Amino acid sequence: MRRSTGAVIGAAAVALATLAACAPGTDFGPASNGSPPGHLTYTYFTDGPDEKVTRDLIAEFERRTGATVDLQILPYSELEQQLQGRLAAGHAPDVARLTNLSPFRSDLLDLSANGADIGDQFLDQARETTSGPAGETVAVASDLTMNGPLVNTDLFARAGVALPPKDRPVSWPELIAKARVVQQKSGSPYAIAFDKSGARVAGLFNQFGTNYFGTDGAVQLDPAKAAAATRLFVDLNNDGTMYRDFWVQSGTKYEGADDMFLREDVPVYFSGNWQTGQFDEEAQFGWTVLPNPCAERCGGFPGGKFMVALRQTTNPRLAAEFVAFMNSRQAQEKYAREAHFLPTRKDLLAEGVDYPRRDAEMDVFLDDVRRTDPAAFSSAYSPGMDSTADAVVDELAAAIVGRQSVPDTVARMRTSAQEALEAAIP
Repeated sequence: MRRSTGAVIGAAAVALATLAACAPGTDFGPASNGSPPGHLTYTYFTDGPDEKVTRDLIAEFERRTGATVDLQILPYSELEQQLQGRLAAGHAPDVARLTNLSPFRSDLLDLSANGADIGDQFLDQARETTSGPAGETVAVASDLTMNGPLVNTDLFARAGVALPPKDRPVSWPELIAKARVVQQKSGSPYAIAFDKSGARVAGLFNQFGTNYFGTDGAVQLDPAKAAAATRLFVDLNNDGTMYRDFWVQSGTKYEGADDMFLREDVPVYFSGNWQTGQFDEEAQFGWTVLPNPCAERCGGFPGGKFMVALRQTTNPRLAAEFVAFMNSRQAQEKYAREAHFLPTRKDLLAEGVDYPRRDAEMDVFLDDVRRTDPAAFSSAYSPGMDSTADAVVDELAAAIVGRQSVPDTVARMRTSAQEALEAAIP
């Protein structure tokens, strides 16, 4: 839904951007990938509904410029390894979609120096991540996600429990109490589910006043605040509120709890905005989205992707132009509408996006972007985030089964975060 300008941008938590130095000249990079003039390769992983709109936007770019773009889709699990191999061989793609810039910092093209008129158009919290050592723009934060609770409204109605308001976050105790009553009265096996993901529980830590990493880039995880969040999560798994075995099964591999929600086994499910398209098509019951609950503070935990051009490209200005086009207002609005992502452009965040499906639910996620503490964005974009999130899954599972105490769990998470950060930044 569109809103008055400034409704989101005015909040400090909603900034995230790509800012650039507009230095003259062209950076051709240390090697050439051999793309012929007027041709680009775009290495991409898809979340599902984004593939079609990406192809449509590529076709529009080709129509406008006369260039050709070869979309090369890889499994997400193989993307970094394949890209590193291609860079080492001197055959890098011209453009890529990434979640982690750290392994590729020295390989990224300065977009502004190659003609991309990007400027201060994007959320401010990604500024440090998308900038090079001299302040040059080396990436664009191209889409945004937000964690949050999805709720089965039919189960709430069947249990005679009023839904929490969509325009005002409730406290964690209030949400838990309502979910437990729905569980008891509707007969659902569980009350609350979380995806098995360290990124998902990062929202819980943020609500309790701490994050894996702080705005200074260093490990945060305040011991007392992290312990309070950890203790709540462990208790929810051990008292029947959550499905204990889902989180304690071996391994750190991500596993979504969407099937549990679609089976109506749980009335409250913590996932994110990327589920709205799937659930609109597949859910055989009424559902909606609520604001994240509050502890010390409100809001959720963000995520998203970056679009970059590689220095090995033989067509640097065309590559930079393509990145700028794909993140123009018109293109990003179309992409957000059709793929059910949140925008990263300040103008679209201020005015909102009219989603053709589940517009009200997407507005709830967008409102939570405004509520989310800036440190959560710093943590999400930290080079140590991915490895830390995996370690957190292991440590929480160990705490749930009683192999270690809550204080020891927090200490081990802090150690893992420090090791992840040191490995990512030698």
